[in-house]
Amino acid sequence: MGTVSIESARKSYGALEVLHGVSIDIADGEFVILVGPSGCGKSTLLRMIAGLEEVSDGTISIAGRVVNNLPPKKRDIAMVFQSYALYPHKTVAQNMGFSLHLARRPKREINDRVNDAAQILGLENLLSRYPRQLSGGQRQRVAMGRAIVRDPSVFLFDEPLSNLDAKLRVAMRTEIKALHQRLKTTIVYVTHDQIEAMTMADRIVVMNEGRIEQIGTPLELYDDPENLFVAEFIGSPAMNILSGIIRSEEFHTEDGTAIPLGAAVGQIEGQKVKLGIRPEDFVLDQAGLATEIITVEPTGSETQVALKLGGQNVVGVFRERISEKPGQALHLRVTPERLRLFDASTGKRLVR
Repeated sequence: MGTVSIESARKSYGALEVLHGVSIDIADGEFVILVGPSGCGKSTLLRMIAGLEEVSDGTISIAGRVVNNLPPKKRDIAMVFQSYALYPHKTVAQNMGFSLHLARRPKREINDRVNDAAQILGLENLLSRYPRQLSGGQRQRVAMGRAIVRDPSVFLFDEPLSNLDAKLRVAMRTEIKALHQRLKTTIVYVTHDQIEAMTMADRIVVMNEGRIEQIGTPLELYDDPENLFVAEFIGSPAMNILSGIIRSEEFHTEDGTAIPLGAAVGQIEGQKVKLGIRPEDFVLDQAGLATEIITVEPTGSETQVALKLGGQNVVGVFRERISEKPGQALHLRVTPERLRLFDASTGKRLVR
């Protein structure tokens, strides 16, 4: 069973505490991604699971066994790093089977496992090559194969795609997702790229400054963020955030622009709030709110438009072709049910 349980885990370097009581339960076979900005503690937490960093407080369990004091080789995990870390003087087959060779496994078993992993990853014709003869994507697949041959309970991935170009990252995302669906092994994956997280994960753990902001499926985080940090971090382009006040069940910007909320918000009447609008939730409507176009960016399948609404900058994404030019008006409406309200001082979600 590849379950991972993290209970009130803390990590300190002297007086500096970088993880503040993190708790996560990961089910057997689940693909969980830790995501957040640089310095949020996600890689530190992954290294604690791997045994590369000590746990200052709390417990980490793998397959029901507390592993706080176990060395990495006894945790039944395999890790894929940001750098491929391949031996340049060894072939692909030798790199993939090296850990089994160290464990003094029978030669036949090593060959069988290497060949099985190579078939899964499409490396059958590359087994005799050296790392210098491979592309970046092929090297990353070899690094993944080296982990697969160990048949661990848990795979740990530490930003494995960050060294690849944009096109190759997209292809490798698909390969890793397909690999998980085939092997059905637990994966804990770290990235700062929220698009990677959205497209690959069963569940996402959003971290910030050593704390968990929210845990949920990709669409739960996208549709129902619990606070401003998650709302702005998840989604590309990011959610638009407008500052204003609640009056008569409407959101009013400082310049007097009123946006109907369509919900009972009397309990926050007169309160300063932040209004969240996803870029794709703007709808073209000549009877709607007047906005001023700043820039128009056609991308082919859709058009991204930077706008001025209520004296504040927003971004809209439209499937329609936009013929209007910068400086001209664009009239929009928003579906009230898609709007999100947040407390202006705490950032917490209001009125669900």
